[in-house]
Amino acid sequence: MQDSFHCGQRISVVGTTGSGKTTLARRIAQQLQIPHVELDALHWEPGWTEASDQVFRDRITEALAGDRWVVDGNYSKARDLVWSRADTVVFLDYPFWLVMNRLLRRTVQRSFRQEELWNGNRENVWLSFFSQNSILLWLLQTYQRNRKKYPALFQQPEYAHLSVIHLQFPKTTEDWLLNLSELATQPAVSPALKQLPLEQP
Repeated sequence: MQDSFHCGQRISVVGTTGSGKTTLARRIAQQLQIPHVELDALHWEPGWTEASDQVFRDRITEALAGDRWVVDGNYSKARDLVWSRADTVVFLDYPFWLVMNRLLRRTVQRSFRQEELWNGNRENVWLSFFSQNSILLWLLQTYQRNRKKYPALFQQPEYAHLSVIHLQFPKTTEDWLLNLSELATQPAVSPALKQLPLEQP
């Protein structure tokens, strides 16, 4: 596992709920001119029904059959499929206050505008704010867990082939995106020679 700016051509974007995984993945796809795969779109059937694990995995296998792609999503039941094929993981690890603010704003907009997400599914006020399936509640329950989980996963030997890009502030992300095309064609650099600079919030 290498922690640097280096980026390959098979990229997995992960991070806590509301961190901006899909938005970043779309920008990566546009800049590198590679397909974008959104795991949520493969997972959710109409009526907020989850696809069976086998159907979900089959869809992922088909979607990631090519040699160049960027995929976003945290699904642990599909991690082995995605990360075994990926060469790069981008970990969005923003401060809680920033993520909560973004998620709250996004949820309000989606709920009141009734934006279609995947397969006809839409967020609504009750689902988003008052139900046990509230995405805001999910953030509260998983934020710290994800911040601990991903660094531990990156140390596992089965993921030693991955180049890990750990982005902790939006400014770092924007700087990385500015140089993405060049970084995607460079050979990986030893972590001892090139470390990702950290910024103060």
